[in-house]
Amino acid sequence: MNTRSKITMLGMVALSFAFSGTVTAQSMKEKTVMVGGAAMYPSKNIIENAVNSKDHKTLVAAVKAAGLVETLEGKGPFTVFAPTDAAFAKLPKGTVENLVKPENKAMLTKILTYHVLPGKFSSKDVWAAVKANGGKAMMKTVEGEQLTFWTKGKDLYVRDAKGNDAKVTIADVNQSNGVIHVIDTVLMP
Repeated sequence: MNTRSKITMLGMVALSFAFSGTVTAQSMKEKTVMVGGAAMYPSKNIIENAVNSKDHKTLVAAVKAAGLVETLEGKGPFTVFAPTDAAFAKLPKGTVENLVKPENKAMLTKILTYHVLPGKFSSKDVWAAVKANGGKAMMKTVEGEQLTFWTKGKDLYVRDAKGNDAKVTIADVNQSNGVIHVIDTVLMP
């Protein structure tokens, strides 16, 4: 093979790698998960995606009231267990309205950060931890207390400090700064 052929071949290989990277990036952007009627894009951060979910209006309002928007737009990575509006509706009447008052910001922040793990943990990671620990796994939240994870059949559950169980209804909603797992119950520290 002469020098010109080698250069041409190397150029084609380089273009192939460059094109492959472009296709991979486009595929990643296109691999969305629908949450609350909106596509969640892996190229966007937790807040950029969450504000579009019609099922997470209460959570977004609570995050804003607690002053955590900038944090959840940050680098992370974070694993967020995101209760739906229906999950918030299960709380005693007036709880949410009371928590979003400025004088209750510390308690609201404590509750919200209890729904966040530092780092990115896919459902596969959590399942592996549960299996490795004999059916239950404990993980420390950003708030500082533990959540307990367990499985039943094909479902993944999380138990809070009060003994309440939340089912993961939509797992592995990838974000640019972590992952969201949608849950059906608000967790309480």
